[in-house]
Amino acid sequence: MPDFYDALEARDPEVRERQLLAALPGQIAHAKQNAPGFARILAEVDPRAVTSRAALAQLPVTRKSELRALQAERAPLGGLNATARAGLAKIFVSPGPVYEPEGHGRDWWRTGRALYAAGFRAGDLAINTFAYHFTPAGSMLEGGALACGCTVVPAGVGQTEMQVSTIAGLRINAYIGTPSFLKLIVEKAGELNADISCLKKAMAGAEYLPPALRAAMRERGLSVMQCYATADLGLLAYESRGAGGEVCEGMLADEGILLEIVRPGSGDPVPDGEVGEVVVTTLNPDYPLIRFATGDLSAVLPGRSPCGRTNLRIRGWVGRADQTTKVKGMFVHPSQVVEVVKRHPAIARARLVVDQSEGEDRMTLHCEVEAAPPNLAEAIVATIRELTKLRGEVRWRKPGELPNDGKVIEDARQYR
Repeated sequence: MPDFYDALEARDPEVRERQLLAALPGQIAHAKQNAPGFARILAEVDPRAVTSRAALAQLPVTRKSELRALQAERAPLGGLNATARAGLAKIFVSPGPVYEPEGHGRDWWRTGRALYAAGFRAGDLAINTFAYHFTPAGSMLEGGALACGCTVVPAGVGQTEMQVSTIAGLRINAYIGTPSFLKLIVEKAGELNADISCLKKAMAGAEYLPPALRAAMRERGLSVMQCYATADLGLLAYESRGAGGEVCEGMLADEGILLEIVRPGSGDPVPDGEVGEVVVTTLNPDYPLIRFATGDLSAVLPGRSPCGRTNLRIRGWVGRADQTTKVKGMFVHPSQVVEVVKRHPAIARARLVVDQSEGEDRMTLHCEVEAAPPNLAEAIVATIRELTKLRGEVRWRKPGELPNDGKVIEDARQYR
């Protein structure tokens, strides 16, 4: 077998799917029995019946944007934790505030898989520049680095000169942190005439990695890879390399999750290749998030990765799914647009475009239809008014004409 983190990465896709779905009823039953929040959310769900993707898609979606309200109602974790607070290792605080747990055990966030694919190995000395205070990123990546056998320097954020001197002094060969901070460190090393050529590999995350930055680091002999993780779920996906050392297209889903792409504002899965919101069901027993909507947009890529790993691939992060927009002082939500489409089956896809006409906000629902039945436009306009309390117009579009970017609401107003 190629040099993979474990045998799970090489599973036959059908075997992987069977094994994940076989674990699903037990995880749902565990969540209902031990997490009061999910006992309420999944009250009508029979775990024994959830044995397929179609059955999973019928379960309610819990959104990341709801966490603050859920936690205010049932402190500290909204009742979504199946391990009591006293049994947890850490509780983190993200802006909001939103609280996130960490349990006990090796590589609890599962980031070791991503680091291993990026070339992190036993004996590497890795400087971890993610924050160690309040938010979980530092702890999250440290656990994965330790699982790979690395020695970790827990540097945290800031103090660029000290970061440079530490890398040079210890001859650190691996970096963990944001791509922008890596750029700052390299630039500062140039200003100080410090030799950090010892840096050979980097795991970047938490923000966009510009291709130009990756190329510039490669010219310096520094290989930069990236992963996609969240403070609630841990690792979701990661990059890999092919046999020739090239970075493979997209990101591979982690082995410990069931990942769906759904239409924003709904829980309805979209066809492979279409951009939608990333929804994840985790097999984590401490924090068993079921159909947790991240608020991020992505899409499933076709085929297998050239690296030889067999899990599904996604495009990586391509935007935010929460497109709620204020029109004439009132909020219009993606879920309302989804409901309009559901009430009129002739609409294949739709996008609500908000712009201005003569200084006033205007809403136009662009609808893909094969052939519009008589009076359909008037019926859609009436539905828009009923659901949003605002007037909207309708414009017909040909099937496939709307962009595949996951947008349900587009704010096209020009602000000066």
